[in-house]
Amino acid sequence: MAVDYDSKAYLEKVDAWWRATTYLSGGMIFLKSNPLFSVTNTPIKADDVKVKPIGHWGTISGQTFLYAHANRLINKYNLNMFYIGGPGHGGQVMVTNSYLDGTYTEDYPEITQDIEGMSRLYKRFSFPGGIGSHMTAQTPGSLHEGGELGYSLSHATGAVLDNPDEIAFTVVGDGENETGPAMTAWNSIKFLNPKNDGAVLPILDVNGFKISNPTITSRMSDEQLTKFFEGLGWSPRFIENDDIHDYMAYHEKAAKVFDQAIADIKQIQKDARENGKYEDGEMLHGQ
Repeated sequence: MAVDYDSKAYLEKVDAWWRATTYLSGGMIFLKSNPLFSVTNTPIKADDVKVKPIGHWGTISGQTFLYAHANRLINKYNLNMFYIGGPGHGGQVMVTNSYLDGTYTEDYPEITQDIEGMSRLYKRFSFPGGIGSHMTAQTPGSLHEGGELGYSLSHATGAVLDNPDEIAFTVVGDGENETGPAMTAWNSIKFLNPKNDGAVLPILDVNGFKISNPTITSRMSDEQLTKFFEGLGWSPRFIENDDIHDYMAYHEKAAKVFDQAIADIKQIQKDARENGKYEDGEMLHGQ
């Protein structure tokens, strides 16, 4: 039976996945026990809370949202696409998604998919003897340690060179974006040849803040951001929702924007591989 990836029912499943991973990711920052307090009606006690929580809540909901939509794209278009998480201290996003799909438990059988396993998972995040707050090598399938150093775009570009069918779905934090490596790496589009290379699909997650203060990009208008990235050779689009309580409208908007981005990438690659465009050194726009 064919799946309608654009239907309300499917987007509701995307929303349910997003909510579940966001709940898990938030709990991992602050709790070391009592992971399902809202379900078991067990009030949180002081002993349940980590003494020194480490992790950035601001990076979580955006990344869990994007990860869910990346999976929708992979399923809808049968893409050879992988996720790169750049925002700092957002490692729980990859952990909770792999936990929810079962692969984390396969590698760590003690982290069972029940309340006891969730408690062990919560406690080990950013805890002595546990796992780091970045996307570290202990996470199943993780090859890139996301963080404030700003290497996500560089890694994405290197991964798709001479891999024509690869797409790097790359989330860049707006705090990370202020590092030298990240700002320099936006120019990496100039080195991508759509005839022989894959594509980088970067998403700048403008949540507004870094460790200590507002980010530069959060102080720029959509028009300023558009002109800036167009000048570098990119084709910027915006996923915004004025009604923060209407989550389904946000999912619908994101699905349309990402669908168009994939369609544009495929068209650019077709023009390069079948129609002979971009062979004269012309700068590629729109990928």
